[in-house]
This record gives sequence, structure tokens and C-alpha cells, in this order.
Amino acid sequence: MSQQGVAILGVFVADLAFRASRLPGIGETIIGSGFAVGPGGKGSNQAVAAARAGAAVSFISRIGRDTFAELALKTWAAEGIVPRVTQVETPTGAAFIYVHETSGDNAIIIAPGAAGSICVADVDAADDAIRSAKVFVTQLEQPVDAAKHALTIAREAGGITVFNPAPAVPFDDALYVLCDYIVPNETEAEALTGIAVSDLAAARRAGDALLTKGALTAVITLGERGALFHARDRSVHVPPFAAGKVVETTGAGDAFVGGFAAALAEGADPLDAARFGSAAAGISVTRPGTAPSMPHRAEIGALLKESALS
Repeated sequence: MSQQGVAILGVFVADLAFRASRLPGIGETIIGSGFAVGPGGKGSNQAVAAARAGAAVSFISRIGRDTFAELALKTWAAEGIVPRVTQVETPTGAAFIYVHETSGDNAIIIAPGAAGSICVADVDAADDAIRSAKVFVTQLEQPVDAAKHALTIAREAGGITVFNPAPAVPFDDALYVLCDYIVPNETEAEALTGIAVSDLAAARRAGDALLTKGALTAVITLGERGALFHARDRSVHVPPFAAGKVVETTGAGDAFVGGFAAALAEGADPLDAARFGSAAAGISVTRPGTAPSMPHRAEIGALLKESALS
């Protein structure tokens, strides 16, 4: 069977984004400067990012039977994403997102709702989608057992596995050996290795620790410093891409993962795929929202071309 495209296991939640100068203290009410509701959840965001980057995408999840579920189905239909989802009576999840009104930095609380009950049976129901995908991606917003089972299926089928350990909840070390690529951010890399990723040298030490645990390659995203592509045969700093004024950093990591997966699915060299993901992230931060901020393939290509000429 010829493998193609990207399969993603993860959650959908409705993003409830509030812009303000600061978070309120306990018992305090403050006035915000903006509010928006939109599609979110790391897995769904990554699916949108990969689809807009040109990949054929299937998305495995659970949602409820409510207004937020309607938003999910509408989002996937608009992006050409094939949903492999179970609908249950539990409400679809939501995320509270605080966005600093000046810097665009964010803090997030997620309640996965229906997707919090994703189980091995859900993964088995989408076995064909995982086995037929060239690249499989998952995270940790859904239960760890489901992520591990899906990674195992993808690895057995010979697919490329991408594991985004976010949020950095405890998980079985056996997951590391199932990862062709583990893609944490700085905070997650520190949580997993105990090494504070304060500079590039520290990122390389964290990368070494992740390889020692069994991952084949570590791709550590570094925010405004770009990313580190760290494998046993090469360790390369991938610089950030400046695409304009930073409006909001929420979703930048998902843009990177989705773009990276889409490029891998096309057969790109892994380092070039990381550059593609970095360019996608660089564009996403110039726009508000998570899924809505994901760039299209032509935009990413134009930024890469512009960067090569400068």
C-alpha cells in the first residue's frame, strides 16, 4: 500500500481568546481589550496547518453534539480535512487563552471535554487512516495510552512518526523509541530533560538527552530564536523567519508542526522540512487566532524564497 499524506490524532476545542494588559489576580475582575471565539486544539490546529501547507490530511478525535462540534466540522470541511471522529454526548472542549494585548504572548487553560476520553478503540477505528499515511502526528492533549497506541501502529506500518509532547504531562518512556521526530518547545524540553533551554548550547544538551531516551531526532522549537534540528549525525540551528509585526504567538508551535509534517509527507529533506515549519510559524504569529492564523502553501513558499534572496 502506497503511503501518502498526514494523519493526526489530537483534540479539537473552541478557543476563547481574551486580550488584556495582564491576567487578573484571584478575586479580581479586569476589563479586556478584545475577545474572539474560534477553532482550536493542538491536533486540530496542526491538521489545519498541514492542510493549508498542501498535505492531504485525516484527523482522528472525539467531539460532542453541540455548537462547538458544529464549528469543528465546519472548520475541517473548509480545509479539506477528512474527519475520523466519534461524536459523543460529552460536551466538546474549550480553551481559555489569555493574550497580552501588546506583546502577543499567551497563557492557556484547556479543558479537552469529549476529546479527553479518546481511547485505544478510537485509534483502532481509524487504523486504516494511520497505516495509509506517510506521516503520523500526535500530542498529549488526549490520553497518553491513545497516543502510544497510534504511534505503535504508525511505526509498524513504516510511516514517519512525529510526536509533539505538549502539554508536558508524564508519559511512558517507551514512547521515545516510537518517535522519528520529537518536537517539544523550550518549556516542554526542560520538563522532559531537566535542562533549562536558555541558549543554543543548552538546547543541544536537551536534544542529546532526548536522543538518549530513544527518539531518533529532536526538533526543539525556540520561539523567537527559531528551532534546533538535532540528530545524531547533525545539529543545525534553524533561524526564525520575520514575516511582519508579531500580533499573537498562540498557535505558532502548531503551525511549525503542521508545516513540518506536510513537508515530510512530500519527501522533503528533514532539515528543509524544519525550515518550512519555521517559515509557517513565522507567518502565523503575524495574525490573531490559532487555526485561522495558519498560512497557506504559497505564502510559506514566498517567505522561503524571499529569505533565500536576502
